[in-house]
Amino acid sequence: MGLALSKSALPLSDEKPQIAITIDDFNLFGAPPDVARRRNRALLNALGARSTLKAAAFPVGKNIDSELGRSLVRVWGEEGHLIGNHTYSHWFYPNRSFDEFSRDVLRLEPLIKDMPGFTKRFRFPALKEGDTVERRDKMRAFLKEHGYRMGYVTVDASDWYIDQRLRARLAQNPQADVGAYRDYYLNHLWDRANFYNELSRKALGRSVKHTLLIHHNVLNELFLGDVLDMFRSKGWRLVNAHEAFSDSIFSAEPNNLPAGESIIWALAKETGKFNGTLRYPGEDGDYEKPKMDKLGL
Repeated sequence: MGLALSKSALPLSDEKPQIAITIDDFNLFGAPPDVARRRNRALLNALGARSTLKAAAFPVGKNIDSELGRSLVRVWGEEGHLIGNHTYSHWFYPNRSFDEFSRDVLRLEPLIKDMPGFTKRFRFPALKEGDTVERRDKMRAFLKEHGYRMGYVTVDASDWYIDQRLRARLAQNPQADVGAYRDYYLNHLWDRANFYNELSRKALGRSVKHTLLIHHNVLNELFLGDVLDMFRSKGWRLVNAHEAFSDSIFSAEPNNLPAGESIIWALAKETGKFNGTLRYPGEDGDYEKPKMDKLGL
């Protein structure tokens, strides 16, 4: 089922858009412990320096299945952030059987269930929720059976791809000027946030409480503070993740195939009114590659 609208759900026309931060994967990219801890602390400090903003972390089990990995995630919970489930193996659901994938969801739980901040919010890897009605609906039923609610993304983006290219540049030249990567990243997020916010207004009649998808990576170690400052300077209100997840949009169940993408994208797709606007997938490195190539990034 989609999401019913009520007039009472509509915000005032002058209400500021609201956005929360959600951080996926916790891939350390082989970093030694001191570098991994520094990166983790930089991300936490960026959030803490801005009215102690509380995010939601969605770690991947294989990335944190070590004493170091678990210690990094635990600090997030200790400092008041939510910790959700992003599977153990980060498998692409359409490439796996329901039985394999559902077991992988539960495989992560022992690593995080006793941590402060653990909450039964689930996010599909790559936001891909099933390529058939049967597989989509079996996962929805499975998650409900195990007490999970969806940790949907509203503002999807390709920070992982920008980070990939940034890390490649720094591997070639550790002293490289990264200012152009910062500018590209901020412009990218601002473009994507406005796209999804406008799509929300057109498809749902309101601006939802947004959840931004970014990753635990070098790019955000360097620039998360700039990201937060950008949204504030442009009139958006930064909100805690638990507040964003209280929005009724996170209970929606769009009737699309393939299922997934940003929940706003999916609900817009379900209406059948935005076929000329919506690309598939919603976000991907392929969209950013020619632009970054042109800029020499």
